[in-house]
Amino acid sequence: MTARPDDRPSPAPVTLAATTETVAGHEIAETLGMVRGSTVRAKHIGSDIVAGLRNLVGGEVREYAQLLAGAREQAFDRMMAQAAELGADAVVSVRFETSQIAQNASEVLAYGTAVRLRPRGA
Repeated sequence: MTARPDDRPSPAPVTLAATTETVAGHEIAETLGMVRGSTVRAKHIGSDIVAGLRNLVGGEVREYAQLLAGAREQAFDRMMAQAAELGADAVVSVRFETSQIAQNASEVLAYGTAVRLRPRGA
């Protein structure tokens, strides 16, 4: 672990995320609240031109797909970091939303509920 500015150890990473409200074999011992992570990405003019040309012939617009995949990953990582700060074991009910906030920029939001788990029957 690396030391943080206030000499507290970094929180353990949260490694479990689920789109469901429950986790198999576990029960929720404590609900810590909503966590979220977001990022805003803008399209590069060069990618925009290539995507426009690809749009004429059809098929996947890889430039945009890659841009949004990276944005989803970053939003997810930020959500999980917030959950770790709360001392969560997992994030349940994970969802993603994307919205256009400017002509060439989109926000990707990841959110869910941070929880502490215990094995079922413990």
